[in-house]
Amino acid sequence: MRQVTVNRLFEYPEHRLIQCDGMTAPSFSQSLERGLRILTEFAENGPVLGIAELSRAVELNRSTTHRYVATLTNLGFLQQDPDTRKYSLGPRVVDLGFAAISSMEITGVAAGYLQILSDETGCAASMAVLDGGDIVYVERRRSRRTAGLAVDLNLHVGSRLPAYCTSMGKVLLAYRDPVALRPLLDRMDLARRGPKTITVREQLVTALAKVRQAGLAVNDEELAPGLRSIAAPIRDRSGQVVAAINIALHLTTWTTSAESVVNRLGGPLRRTAAEISHQLGYRSNI
Repeated sequence: MRQVTVNRLFEYPEHRLIQCDGMTAPSFSQSLERGLRILTEFAENGPVLGIAELSRAVELNRSTTHRYVATLTNLGFLQQDPDTRKYSLGPRVVDLGFAAISSMEITGVAAGYLQILSDETGCAASMAVLDGGDIVYVERRRSRRTAGLAVDLNLHVGSRLPAYCTSMGKVLLAYRDPVALRPLLDRMDLARRGPKTITVREQLVTALAKVRQAGLAVNDEELAPGLRSIAAPIRDRSGQVVAAINIALHLTTWTTSAESVVNRLGGPLRRTAAEISHQLGYRSNI
């Protein structure tokens, strides 16, 4: 019988003991551990399991397993199908999962993924949310590589930029409900900020529709000369777009077409957005 630390207990379902600072915890509850092991089986081998399957998985006899399962069912952590007599996770588990997700700060979830993205691409990686007609930076990571495609516009957490001429802003506007989007556009002064800024409302609406269709926004010198960036949406468990992430570069470091930028960097960006969204509880139907 091996001993493991608390935070790795459920990676090894056969274990009976835990170890804290080299000593077995004297207050460790074997009964609680067995009940939790039953629950974790549904995450690893579920979603529907019978007593026989659970008994084999947790290495308990069927009578003992049934006693634990009955207790978990009475408490709402499991539920039984009256026809098949098999079990699945109950609403109490769902409530706990949502409580855990809601307790996490979105920036705390995203920070590590953005750093990996920045290191992989050599570009600055950022996250922003929409505040009226502006975006507000809530996380920003720079590559730890000595050389790369990074660009520094002196942006930091708390920086604000107009949404209409930024890649993250276009993502966040594109996924707004049309009823809520119209008054936002009415209040926007589509002033020219870069050589390719969209300054006509109808053209912006068309561009936002393309962003929604592609699931990706491109900023090609719309905010400032020489600056390009691409952005992707971040979704919460309900599927709502709650933030956007982007990577940015400057033409002085990479003189290529915007299409080439998307082809080279779009994959890592989409993957990172999907990973962050997954951590926030989003599950795609695709």
